[in-house]
Amino acid sequence: MAYPLEDLRVLDLSRVLAGPFAGRMLADLGADVVKVEPPDGDLTRLWGAVIGGIPGYYHQQNVGKRNVCIDLRLPEGRALVQALAAKADVVIENFRPGVTSRLGVSYGDLSKGNPRLVMLSISGFGQDGPEAQRAAFAPVIHAEAGLIARQARLSSNPPYDLPVSVSDTNAALHGLVAILSALWMRQRTGVGQYIDMAMIDATIATDDNLHFALEDSESTRVLPTEVWETRDTPVVISADFRHIWNHLSDEAKLPDPAPPGSSIADKGRLRKAAIRDYIRSLPGRDALVKILDRRNIAWGDVRTAEDIRTQPTVQHRGMVFEVDDRAGGTRPVVQSPYHFSAAEAGIRRPAPRKGEHNAEVVREWLGADDLSPWASALVSED
Repeated sequence: MAYPLEDLRVLDLSRVLAGPFAGRMLADLGADVVKVEPPDGDLTRLWGAVIGGIPGYYHQQNVGKRNVCIDLRLPEGRALVQALAAKADVVIENFRPGVTSRLGVSYGDLSKGNPRLVMLSISGFGQDGPEAQRAAFAPVIHAEAGLIARQARLSSNPPYDLPVSVSDTNAALHGLVAILSALWMRQRTGVGQYIDMAMIDATIATDDNLHFALEDSESTRVLPTEVWETRDTPVVISADFRHIWNHLSDEAKLPDPAPPGSSIADKGRLRKAAIRDYIRSLPGRDALVKILDRRNIAWGDVRTAEDIRTQPTVQHRGMVFEVDDRAGGTRPVVQSPYHFSAAEAGIRRPAPRKGEHNAEVVREWLGADDLSPWASALVSED
């Protein structure tokens, strides 16, 4: 079967996570994604296990792409990127606002040679405004968007960052939606456009609990999900505790431990203690799960990330994929989540080495076998 985006050309000028993740998903959907990497390399080349000369973090976010290594500080480098952009459908970048203009690769520069170009710029706080020039990685946005403070309040722990870069990946996925929308509009208008995606916008747009704070209605929010210890393994029960109490107290024929007239806080404390004792009285996790399934209450095993391959659905859907490690073996990569009825999607090749496809991309995109006009700006690991 064909890939949905197999005729799309994407020039990926981005680095670290927000931009590269959007490019990675486009590659898994079939686009020809060419990562433009500076001579000193993407920062993510410093992170993760190095196999076949490629570190794990870089590999995960750039699998499926091709790579040209270009020194944009040189006029020849800027000229080459401009030439490649003239043949591209999409450009992705996540420099700090203003950098692309200084380098001569802004949307204004690139769209002159390609009015059909769609360009996505991801930044922490947008391309203009009072904070546009602030440096912003995901933890900064997690803090500014209220996620760290909320986590601390709900967990009664000191403030600490989230264990996943939500602000980066949300911006990437909203950027992907915007790219596909702009391409669809281009079919009608014949012209491309520029997309300004701010990480803080994407984060608060996907925060399903923010409205409680905006409307001063925290008291009406669903009670936090809790983890319950069985005799062998912990289980998360995803339901309002009032629902849990109604079902499990009925299952176990538990009397209400809260005396008449008890405060809401005391009722909650006493009933939770009763449910906790009941769960611990069961033989173990399997016994609890049977009850929860019979009562149609959602639950989950509290797994470690190292154990993810044994999760039944992850296993069934092939979400951990073994790709050529370029050292005589394979290495695990998390697959993209797209499953189509009449199209293919997924990883097609391992991540590229720096400058690995310099000649190949110039030849295919520009129809040029001679690299000499840009030789001083092109770098290769080999």
